[in-house]
Amino acid sequence: MTQRHFIQKFALVMTILLTLTACGGQTSNRKAELAEAKREIGEAYMRQGDYTAALRELLATHQLNPDDPFVHNDLGLCYMAKKRMPEAIIHFKKAVELNPKYAPARNNLGSAYLTIKKWDLAIQTFKEITNDLLYANPHYPLSNLGLAYYNKGDYRMAMRYYKEALKIEPEFVLALRGVGRTYLATNQSSLALRYLEKAVKRAPKVAEIHYDLAQAHLMQGNTAKAKFSYESVIDLAPMDSPIAMQSKQQLSHLR
Repeated sequence: MTQRHFIQKFALVMTILLTLTACGGQTSNRKAELAEAKREIGEAYMRQGDYTAALRELLATHQLNPDDPFVHNDLGLCYMAKKRMPEAIIHFKKAVELNPKYAPARNNLGSAYLTIKKWDLAIQTFKEITNDLLYANPHYPLSNLGLAYYNKGDYRMAMRYYKEALKIEPEFVLALRGVGRTYLATNQSSLALRYLEKAVKRAPKVAEIHYDLAQAHLMQGNTAKAKFSYESVIDLAPMDSPIAMQSKQQLSHLR
């Protein structure tokens, strides 16, 4: 939503509120229009990264239309951004309950389970999406399945789903990194390098991929390249982040 569109939508909300007040009641059509307008404003705030303002608008929208699955999904995303996972899961579940074919909400529910390390629940949720032949972005749940199995230590299944994702979208960074990490976990550093180097080219500002690449170079015995990758992590990651601290520690051992 452009700034001009945002202002127009806000003006529409105010007009509808004034109309409802003047009428002394809330007709269903005007109430629905108000709910839709406030949801769009909330989503605009989400795109700007202002989840507090978004949450305010979306909670108001929920009061107007508590059975809108899109509002519940948006609320789930807001709570997830604020790291309030129980509330996020409640709303994602409600979105799926209201519309069982709402695959993005189901994918978000699976991602929430990943965040709280409920691997089996995540796997169950993502598998329900992969069976949906109409879902437009199947590489997302496939890659997420790979991540869930990776975290369970089932590297064979992790590799299977990561590579299925890459068959659909060969440049998908999450799956490229996932395959690389899985090869690292199984001590196949030369194969890991192949995928991690592709991932770094696609996402050069993601510190975590540089860290994985450093680990692969280290496993290969190439300390010069490992140092360069660790230095890249330090340049990209927040100074006090765990990954930056780990990279500094690794560098101190290599010097």
